[in-house]
Amino acid sequence: MSKTIITCAITGAIHTPTMSEALPVNSEMIAEQAIAAAKAGAAILHLHARHPETGAPSIDPAHFMEFLPRIRAETDAIVNISTGGSLSASIDERLAPAYAASPEMCSMNMGSLNFAIHPLAEKLTGYKHDWEEGYIRGSENNIFRNTFGDIAQVAEKMRPHRVKFEHECYDVGHLYNLKFCLDRGMFEAPIFLQFVMGILGGIAAEVDNLVFMKRTADRLFGSDYQWSVIGAGGQQMKMAALAAQMGGHCRVGLEDSIFIERGVPATSNAQQVEKIVRILTEQGNTPATPAEAREMLALKGADRVSF
Repeated sequence: MSKTIITCAITGAIHTPTMSEALPVNSEMIAEQAIAAAKAGAAILHLHARHPETGAPSIDPAHFMEFLPRIRAETDAIVNISTGGSLSASIDERLAPAYAASPEMCSMNMGSLNFAIHPLAEKLTGYKHDWEEGYIRGSENNIFRNTFGDIAQVAEKMRPHRVKFEHECYDVGHLYNLKFCLDRGMFEAPIFLQFVMGILGGIAAEVDNLVFMKRTADRLFGSDYQWSVIGAGGQQMKMAALAAQMGGHCRVGLEDSIFIERGVPATSNAQQVEKIVRILTEQGNTPATPAEAREMLALKGADRVSF
């Protein structure tokens, strides 16, 4: 059995400061938790930025540059920068951090969807910051846009940077979108798929759905791809363990779940990485090192980034 790549998504753009005391909400916290997650066993660090004063999600390249150099200096982990991060910004604005940093990897959503988090507001009774409630409730009316034109634009602009995309597929149709783009030369194999499961607006985090997504990917891409799974919320560890059993890879982190077990808040990203490392080891999987992950994913190397 090949080794299992663990990705840790450090902060994301879903959860807000009120939801978790552990959520990294400034550059110092993001750097510290990313470094700790790498030391705990994460080969890939999936990174968003936060505004240093409010903790709101940020796509300002300057905010990324406040933590990227430190992470590179203190870890060998692969840096994966989001090209999402905002439901309302233009594709150029969302792409700006990756364009400036030229990382080894970038995430890319393979289609538009109703990315909704408004039910989370029902669980909160107060907010630390004025922006939080409107941000959460407003998602009920938002579409996370990723058209074929958007995808082509990102692919073309990042081509000189030799970035490996983490193709985030929130439903089976996104796999067919990717096949369409691959056939037209937008991307090169081997590709890296991330099955995103459990987000309202996308496919549910259920075993049957994962098997279906994997079988569909096999039909479309043959053996020339690697794949991973995100299980949002309470399905995080279950889906991560199952993905590894099926020969895939997995992602954990406070972007996807702010709990370490049902009803128990996580204290850090590293705590979640430590737990999945323990689960993988006990079920016979071996976590991949950053060097092994680079080889498996055919990455350009950390010496070719711009931070």
